[in-house]
Amino acid sequence: MFNIFLIIHIVTGFICLISGVIAMSSRKKRGKHTLSGEIYHWSYVLVFITTIVMSIIQWEESAYLFYIGFFSYGLVLFGYLSSKIRWKNWLGSHIGGMLGSYIGIVTATIVVNVPKIPVLNELPPLLFWLLPTIIGTPLIFSVRNKYKTKNK
Repeated sequence: MFNIFLIIHIVTGFICLISGVIAMSSRKKRGKHTLSGEIYHWSYVLVFITTIVMSIIQWEESAYLFYIGFFSYGLVLFGYLSSKIRWKNWLGSHIGGMLGSYIGIVTATIVVNVPKIPVLNELPPLLFWLLPTIIGTPLIFSVRNKYKTKNK
């Protein structure tokens, strides 16, 4: 049973990585951006559900994933809902939530896979936990500022 959840988790995580890049790189209008954003969100829902289930099944080794899963999906949901509801200054919330969640899934992918890669597995694990955030956070602010300027 665990293996079924793991396969779903890996496949939908891969879909998130690809659809996230497509959403980020496409023109911000209805069409490719919104379709890839929908795919990203709903794939992330499955990543979230499988994360929670697998962390409960293997609680002793994976309890921390339970909390990371809630935090990461919270970012996705915040970004997704902001584009649907469009509250005041929704665009900044959308950008921050979606890109923040992308940092989360990239971090998870790196942290899980680096121990299997020669040379990289000799570097401190904390580096791989922090590097996506260190690189991604300034990018979030840069993108938010770019679109804030356009909307004035």
